[in-house]
Amino acid sequence: MQFSIVTSNKLLLSTEILCLILCNSTFKKKAPKAIKEIRKFALKAMGTKDVRVDVKLNKHIWSRGIRSVPRRIRVRISRRRNDDEDAKEELYSLVTVAELPPEGTKGLGTKVIEEDD
Repeated sequence: MQFSIVTSNKLLLSTEILCLILCNSTFKKKAPKAIKEIRKFALKAMGTKDVRVDVKLNKHIWSRGIRSVPRRIRVRISRRRNDDEDAKEELYSLVTVAELPPEGTKGLGTKVIEEDD
């Protein structure tokens, strides 16, 4: 899988519907598979191989245990420049939990926001 080198910062707000992804998973593999699927979505959407999951997102997914993963989750994926000099990749993606609107997550699509550094 080849990705083009993208140098601009980018912000993506998306609703992940985890119940569709995890419907045929074993109980004891649901939370780890949810993390892997979110990483895979961020890799595809942002085009960076280095995907970092925030601690709050991880705790939100694991909050109800390994098998009772939330059905929907609103994530914020931001592409940032890597500050490490020894890093293999120039950019990385950071996935965090987004604020939920009071009316819920249904009907919210994916929004792409360009950031200026």
